Amino acid sequence: MAGEPTVPILSDGTVTLRALDDRDVAGVLEQCLDPVSIRWTNVPVPFGLADAVAFVDEIAPGAWADGSQWIFAVVSDEGYAGNVALRDEGHGRAEIAYGAHPAARGTGVMEAGLRLLLEWGFVTQGVQTVVWRADVGNWASRKLAWRLGFSLDGVLRHSQVSRGVLVDAWVGTLLADEPREPSGRWLTAQVLDGDGVRLRPVTHGDVPRIVEACSDERTQHWLGRMPSPYTEATARTWLENNTEKLATGRSLTWAVADPVTDLVLASVEVFGVNDDDAEVGYWTHPDARGRGVMRAAVPLVTGWAFAELGLRRVRSFAAVDNTASRHVIEASGFTQTGEERLGTVVRDGLADLALYDVLAEEWSRR
Repeated sequence: MAGEPTVPILSDGTVTLRALDDRDVAGVLEQCLDPVSIRWTNVPVPFGLADAVAFVDEIAPGAWADGSQWIFAVVSDEGYAGNVALRDEGHGRAEIAYGAHPAARGTGVMEAGLRLLLEWGFVTQGVQTVVWRADVGNWASRKLAWRLGFSLDGVLRHSQVSRGVLVDAWVGTLLADEPREPSGRWLTAQVLDGDGVRLRPVTHGDVPRIVEACSDERTQHWLGRMPSPYTEATARTWLENNTEKLATGRSLTWAVADPVTDLVLASVEVFGVNDDDAEVGYWTHPDARGRGVMRAAVPLVTGWAFAELGLRRVRSFAAVDNTASRHVIEASGFTQTGEERLGTVVRDGLADLALYDVLAEEWSRR
């Protein structure tokens, strides 16, 4: 039809952005039937072949024609990988949107496609600000936005519609003159093997053991700020908070697991991370006490913190009367540097705190 805009072809030699066409119908259908797409996007439910055809033949071309959205298919050597769009909000602003075919997730294809889209939007279309939004909890979208250089500017409460319900949304921005690379650290819990233990990411399958450990009377006493009662909901909230801390580079938690059964024996955390130092903390499941679990785990994460984070110092603390915890810290190579009177909270009030640390040069001599 005369006057219809020509959709450009953008390519980096491996990934291509182009107009959607009939070759993409099957891929669009598969993508929109995928549970992840249904969970995090507003793709119609039910979604059928007619809906996929309408998206390819009517919705996407119509958005180009009226200027409301610039929608592209993302294509690699394996075929259709998803679709990406910039939604024109006027005054040099556009919202970015993207959805991946299940087979393309984790391959880097969508990141490459979005880089092509952003370059075209900033340079050719004169966009000055690109806005990213996602439902809170959509960690895959958030991590991809982080890789592209988007800031996380906050949470807009009950601002986004998901399946007819208002939900909280993350919002971030990327400006035309900003680098398209992460501006901060996103930590990852790598698997670490030690003497009789394996440190791995904590999962929702660990919740029953977490509840048992954190409901234990001894744990509750020495970790006085531990919620009580400690329920399954408490554990799931803790897991979600751990993910947020990973994403902001503040903290990293491992499950300390039996290397044979994978049963959780303890948890160890590096937290309060900054450019110079961090703190190590931990708890142990009651049935794992006295087995040397933490004496194996604490040196593992301390060495990881020096090697991977480039820290100058790692700290650890324990209540003065918590002899078991202090023995772990001292056996792990930390030096006591002093005490802080009434420096920690135990279940029945304030208690004196023993202060420990180890410096990078000290650790390297171990």
